Amino acid sequence: MINFHDQDGLIWYDGALQPWRDVKLHVLSHGLHYASCVFEGERVYDGRVFKVTDHSQRLIDSAKWLGFKIPYSLAEIEKATREAVAAGGHKDAYVRPVAWRGSEQMGVSAQQTKIHLAIAAWEWPSYFSPEARLKGIRLAWADWRRPPGSAAPVHAKAAGLYMICTLSKHAAETKGFDDALMLDWRGQLAETTGANVFLVMKGALHTPTPDCFLDGITRRAVIALAKARGIAVVERAIGPDELAKADEVFVTGTAAEVTPVGEIDGRRFTVGPIARQLMDDFTALTRAPAPVTTAA
Repeated sequence: MINFHDQDGLIWYDGALQPWRDVKLHVLSHGLHYASCVFEGERVYDGRVFKVTDHSQRLIDSAKWLGFKIPYSLAEIEKATREAVAAGGHKDAYVRPVAWRGSEQMGVSAQQTKIHLAIAAWEWPSYFSPEARLKGIRLAWADWRRPPGSAAPVHAKAAGLYMICTLSKHAAETKGFDDALMLDWRGQLAETTGANVFLVMKGALHTPTPDCFLDGITRRAVIALAKARGIAVVERAIGPDELAKADEVFVTGTAAEVTPVGEIDGRRFTVGPIARQLMDDFTALTRAPAPVTTAA
């Protein structure tokens, strides 16, 4: 287990690289008490950050949803991300940018707080073990549901929205499962605690419409890969009873990448050809050689 407090290396923090162990925030930071905090999860493949522009823009957009502006431009955030990765000499790693309100005000209102930005990178393998991915992960049903857009800023990757994910994943792990599958407020399929979900039905991909949860960046990449192979992709409302019609199920996310599902609370699924093909295609995409540029 990684002790994230006690590590060698550097973290980009408020404009400069700083020793890992020295990067701290005050206990009265607004982001800690009132969840005015947004973040991203990114992966580094062969020294390159996958979809770094998309992730950096989503970080900026998430902050806007929470009513604050990150004091760095898109280009500056991308540059800082690459600096954090390069400082650790990482070729394959995970990156965590995070922005939050500081400690200048304590209370629900915090209009005058300073906005901080930090970016850390570290070596981290796939979210699920190779053995679990080979036979398919096991999911339990979550007790908590994704809220509607009228109840929360559901399109932001905001820290507060993950409270029910932590509760759900802990409950699933306690029962011996790998993760939890969440319904939305209407009782329709939504996502797992940190990944989007796909069902294979009669050779086509069916995936829930992301109207109250994140339209994942990896999700969009996998949809493009499927379409490139001529696989039909249907985004729609999906009821939990439709799992009985699925030939395969898999999840996608920055941490999970493309991971097959072998069981959902007793219902078994085969790790089938479409999931395997998209796993291979995603590996090829992320390991693609850097484009060659020529001098003018």
